[in-house]
Amino acid sequence: MADAADLALTQHLADLADDFARRYLATTSLTVCTKSDGSPVTDADREIEHVLRSEIRRRHPRDAFVGEESGEQGAGSRRWIIDGIDGIDGIDGIDGTASFIAGEPEWSTLIAVEDRGSITSGMVSAPALGNRWWATRGAGAWTGPCPSRPGAPSHRLAITPNDDAHAATVGIWPPPHRLSESQRAIAAKLAGHVARTRPALDWSTAETTAPPPRKPSTGSGTCHGGLLVATGQLDAFLLLGAGPWDIAALIPIVQEAGGTFSNLAGQQRTDTGAALFARPNLHQQLLDVIAPGI
Repeated sequence: MADAADLALTQHLADLADDFARRYLATTSLTVCTKSDGSPVTDADREIEHVLRSEIRRRHPRDAFVGEESGEQGAGSRRWIIDGIDGIDGIDGIDGTASFIAGEPEWSTLIAVEDRGSITSGMVSAPALGNRWWATRGAGAWTGPCPSRPGAPSHRLAITPNDDAHAATVGIWPPPHRLSESQRAIAAKLAGHVARTRPALDWSTAETTAPPPRKPSTGSGTCHGGLLVATGQLDAFLLLGAGPWDIAALIPIVQEAGGTFSNLAGQQRTDTGAALFARPNLHQQLLDVIAPGI
């Protein structure tokens, strides 16, 4: 029952975040700053986290909270992991701050619940696309319209098997020029073992491309490569240099759809900066390719 209640609250929080972000997009007073890592942050990022944190604290005062912009607060056995705007061109807090700033539709809010180290519920809401994806432990992964409405149509996600890594299409992000040398070696090794990557780049070089590459999700109607795995549009997705807020909400969605998740060491952890989402029969094959490089 707790998982179902948590999922209902994630729907409510997503509605709050979506409404807040829409109102920001309708104004001309959006303030954009550059963080120390060079990524953009807006006042909307910070204020959405504040709104969600306040609502969570009101309903669950003992729960901890983790957000990209506000850091970790509290020390309960349960915590809420929030990415206030995510999307095409960055790994940021409204997840996809760069997309939000540019007025592009592929940005989203990511909300996850972690209970004693296990991610139990996840929500990705993309209001500019009119869609969201969600899952809770043991109840399947689903997609449907947003905002949430009683009786609104939704359908269950189900991943079909693929046993052949050599025939796989794998998303990788970020692009090579934003990776460290060791990360590029991992990406290049994986790219050399599969049929194709999205984006289709030379992952062994740090040279930049013109125009800049777009995330594997571009044009797909989703905001994150992990969702492309959950919806059967990618065989696997490798995300490097990520924070827990970039990964956590996707884990139950991919797993409840029948897929798999781990970091590069095969562990169910979100704090090591890397994530591999895959069809189940491919996951270990791809880890075996990557493992000698880590």
